[in-house]
Amino acid sequence: MIFAKFFGAIRAQFNKLANLFWEADPIAQMQYEYDSAVEQLKEGRQGLEQYRGLVERLTRQVKDGEAHVAKLTAQAKAYLKAGDRETAAKFALEIQKAKAALEQNQQNLTQHETAYQNNLKKIQHANKRLIEVREKIQKYDAEIKMSTAEAEIAALSQTFEVDVTTDFGQLESLIQGKIDANRGKARVATDLSAQGIASIDAEERMEASMAEDALRDLETELGMRAPEVAAVVGTEKDLGPAERATET
Repeated sequence: MIFAKFFGAIRAQFNKLANLFWEADPIAQMQYEYDSAVEQLKEGRQGLEQYRGLVERLTRQVKDGEAHVAKLTAQAKAYLKAGDRETAAKFALEIQKAKAALEQNQQNLTQHETAYQNNLKKIQHANKRLIEVREKIQKYDAEIKMSTAEAEIAALSQTFEVDVTTDFGQLESLIQGKIDANRGKARVATDLSAQGIASIDAEERMEASMAEDALRDLETELGMRAPEVAAVVGTEKDLGPAERATET
């Protein structure tokens, strides 16, 4: 049976995975075995799809058989009501044959439907296991890389010291000097950018005032604003010498 062979191969792949940690490159071996299992799972799925086609065909045959029996039964009843027992008897014989075929198809459908559901469940379970294996591969790969890096850092820290007298310390000082220089340039640019701001602001205020005056004139011209009357400021009359003398 194709499914028995398939699931036997899947179990063999999982058994191999249990011993791969002793290999020189366990992650690569696990990935290889995982990929092989995935390919076999794909083949099993294709076989299951073909099997499902058989189940669907049996389902259709059962439905057609049920409809055929119902039709023959209706015809037999019609002939019986008409008093034609001879013709009704022929239909009764056809009904027996149709029911026998229908029963056989129903049994086959039940058997194959059950087998399909069982194999589907097995493939779903195998797929779940493969997902778990894939997650383990990713987890172990990350852990191996991290532990390797930690080991290298631990070994390096025993002989590596950051000191201004070392090449690393000198390079660090050089980098820091460049950072300070760049920050100095940025500060100067910021300070210089403030020059001329006051005159620009004054010019903008002047333009705003002129625009407001122009708007008022337009409103007055359109009759939307009453004309402004200039305030009359009284001026003191300049009296001549004769008039000043008379007043005194």
